[in-house]
Amino acid sequence: MTFDAWFSIAIMIFCFSTLVLSHISPDIIMSAGLTLLLVFGILDPQEALAGFSNEGMLTVAVLYIVVAGLTETGAVGWIVQSLLGRPRSMPQAQFRLMLPVSILSAFLNNTPVVAIFIPAVKDWAKAHRLTISKLMIPLSYASIAGGTCTLIGTSTNLVVNGMLQEQNINFGLSMFELLWIGAPIVIVVFTFLLIFSRWLLPERTPALNRNNDVRQYTVEMKVDMNGALEGKSIENAGLRQLPGLFLIEIERAEQIIPAVSPQEIIRSNDRLTFAGDIDSVIDLQKIRGLTPATRQIFKLDSKRSDRSFVEAVVSNTCPMIGKTIQKGRFRSRYNAVIIAIARNGKQLKQKIGDIKLLPGDTLLLETRASFMQQQHNSRDFFLISEIGNSHPLDHKRAPIALGIVVLMIIAVSFAWLSMLKASLLAAGLMIITRCLDGRAARLAPDWQILVVIATAFGIGAAVHKTGAATIIAETLTSLTYGDPWLTLAMVFLLTAGFTAMATNNVAAVLMFPIALEAANTLQVSIMPFAITIMVAASASFSTPIGYQTNLMVFNAGGYRFKDFFRVGFPLTILVGLVTLLITPLIWKF
Repeated sequence: MTFDAWFSIAIMIFCFSTLVLSHISPDIIMSAGLTLLLVFGILDPQEALAGFSNEGMLTVAVLYIVVAGLTETGAVGWIVQSLLGRPRSMPQAQFRLMLPVSILSAFLNNTPVVAIFIPAVKDWAKAHRLTISKLMIPLSYASIAGGTCTLIGTSTNLVVNGMLQEQNINFGLSMFELLWIGAPIVIVVFTFLLIFSRWLLPERTPALNRNNDVRQYTVEMKVDMNGALEGKSIENAGLRQLPGLFLIEIERAEQIIPAVSPQEIIRSNDRLTFAGDIDSVIDLQKIRGLTPATRQIFKLDSKRSDRSFVEAVVSNTCPMIGKTIQKGRFRSRYNAVIIAIARNGKQLKQKIGDIKLLPGDTLLLETRASFMQQQHNSRDFFLISEIGNSHPLDHKRAPIALGIVVLMIIAVSFAWLSMLKASLLAAGLMIITRCLDGRAARLAPDWQILVVIATAFGIGAAVHKTGAATIIAETLTSLTYGDPWLTLAMVFLLTAGFTAMATNNVAAVLMFPIALEAANTLQVSIMPFAITIMVAASASFSTPIGYQTNLMVFNAGGYRFKDFFRVGFPLTILVGLVTLLITPLIWKF
């Protein structure tokens, strides 16, 4: 074996072991490995950086922008309400999540499916007080399992099918032929996760939980005429499930309804008064069918999507002290509208417009971005701070955003456009139709994930270029003593191993010529080997770097590298056993 091959293997082992044993960010580790391959001349710059222009990586980047359009318009909330519902337990929540994800992934590339569901699951988990780390891995695994059911479910299936057709046009697979193996895999994945995830999946919460905030804001919201909430009960509308939020009363045609029942039916123009912490009050602003009760927000001289939420503490020198918000003409003075007020943890009973401001009152404002700069040194407020990147959503454009995504899916499903072209077009339409602005589009991609994907392609290229993968694979397959079943098992193990350390498409491309040579040597059909490669390359459950959807949920679920191995390794073994039992029965040697 040459020095280059040994060095490539050493870099692969270095990256894999560092990811497993350390807490260093995956993008830093993978970038370091790729840098060493470049510096030592194993790869030239074009080969090392090819991953950054790879179509799959670029598609993921563009899909983040498409998903941002769904998020900015509140369309993600529609997905939650229509597909996920209200679970009564964690296993039920996991099943409700995995079922639609696996079905969609059978007909769509699973990457955009996961990209669309990640923000939806975050909101869903928060609304129903579910542990997000118990849901994100099932989301990814369900999409992987669903992708094995049809020819277009994953890019790997298409790649291997293309290599099959290069050998013999009659070897090509039909659209649903893979369902023979895909359906059992879906059943195995569902059953395993529903039974064992309670012990194998971690239960983690964010290090900083703002819901412990002692401040209690009072906020008034109005039910939109003919809106999404009209005719629903308080419970079905999800207004009793936001953590840290309490519905004080409903004002209806000058009638006050205190101690509101969960079964109380919501009507148009109802004014709902809530008390809660800052996070819950912000979440309330994003619910379709509710708007702040004050009409002042519609008088601000900017679009709602261009505004932000700001906290401001009233000083003792503020000219508004002792005046009601309405009579003091707060909006005209500051070009900002008070959405909610917090005062020493008390629940304020008056309408917000009738409240007299006192020193120390904390105000939640909806205002233009320039407010921070204009009032930064003002003596009217002690403290001014923006609430993260939160801002009001433009629910009126949600149907447009959903329509754009549906068109993208149709264009890909009927092969009118490639996934990259369709997603680029969809991202452009999101900006043109003002479902999101340029600033939000630039901030949308998760660059850490994109760097890991791109660098993984480079490391995989080194393993292929130096012949390291071929030498190892040929050595191991020689240990099967010419038995087709043992050889098939070795092909699965090697493909799954390469997928865990590189990427699914790289693993499939590396293993196919080896499997073809093995089939020819044994004088058996290539078909069971090709199907096994498809499944093994997609059955990347053991590591986050082996499959794009695993990388996408890695940060969202707050996982560590070992979390994927703990739940994914036994699942990979189970899927392997199912594959080795079924594949030769359907596609004969």
